[in-house]
Parts: sequence; structure tokens; C-alpha cells
Amino acid sequence: MSTVDSRRDFLWIAPLAAAISVVLPKSLHAAIGAAASAPPATNPVPFQVFKAETLAASEKTLEAAPGTKSLIDVKDLPVTVVMTTETAKAAKEFEWHEGRDHVVQILDGSTMYELGGTPKNGRNTKPQEWLAPESEGCSKVMLGKGDMLLIPRSTPHKRTTTGSVAIILISTVGTVTS
Repeated sequence: MSTVDSRRDFLWIAPLAAAISVVLPKSLHAAIGAAASAPPATNPVPFQVFKAETLAASEKTLEAAPGTKSLIDVKDLPVTVVMTTETAKAAKEFEWHEGRDHVVQILDGSTMYELGGTPKNGRNTKPQEWLAPESEGCSKVMLGKGDMLLIPRSTPHKRTTTGSVAIILISTVGTVTS
């Protein structure tokens, strides 16, 4: 096969491969969502991790040129703020909330979060609150002192702390207004 034939084949096959890679995951996702026993945990905003290094760089930038840098911009949303400390504790199940977002700031120690994915065998525990023993395709994120994490509503999540951790948890309450 000549170089010209290889390029021609590539130019013909590449767009098809790209189209399949875009269409196939959506159809698989729809099939998985339809098969779940709980409403699919849909989330238009992915979870966000704010590592300590990123926050320190933002602070340094603001010291050089005073002003404001929005990390999370949500308007007119009521919140609750709690401080939590724990040692050697692991959540048994994933949870997700239809009416609450979380912002987690690690004050000291470290903890691991499992985030996102598709909940399996989920059940409704109270209005707008869900639990599931697993969440297929979740991501694991280790957080340490100074790190911050945004968990948008409807994002499955669970925390495992092997040592100890002190956190501030900010939770929104209510519906989003645009």
C-alpha cells in the first residue's frame, strides 16, 4: 500500500471513527441509564477539584493585582456550613442529592473521594436524597490539606479516610435560579 493510499484511507476512516466515538458512548449511556432502578444521576456540571497549588497560585496572582477571582459563582443560593473531623472512617454507600451542592475544603489531614459514575441499585431515602452501593465508572481523588472540591448536585460521591481529616463542608440548599 502506498503512502497516498494510506493517507486516503485515513482521511476516509478518521471521520467515521470520530463519529462512532461520539455516538456510541451516548447510546450506551442511555441504555445504562434506562436500566438503572433509580433516576440516572445526570449532571450538566462535572465535579471540580481545586488543588492547593492552584489555590496558592490564584492567591499569589491576587496579591500582585488586588481584585476578585470567582472560583464558584452561584447566585441567591442558601447554604449551610459545617466543620467535620474524622479518623479512620469510610462511607458504605455513594450518596447524591437532587437539591444540594457541596464544597469541601480540607483544613488538615487527607481523605479520598470517589466521584461521579453511574449509580447501581440506587434507592430513594428521603425527598431528593439517594444512596447506592456502587457507582460504575467513578473517579477517585485524593485530597490533602488546602485542597478544595466542588461536588455539584446529582453527583454520586463517597468519602474514605484512612488516617484523620478536618474539613469545612459548604452545602447549598434549594433550587438553582438562573
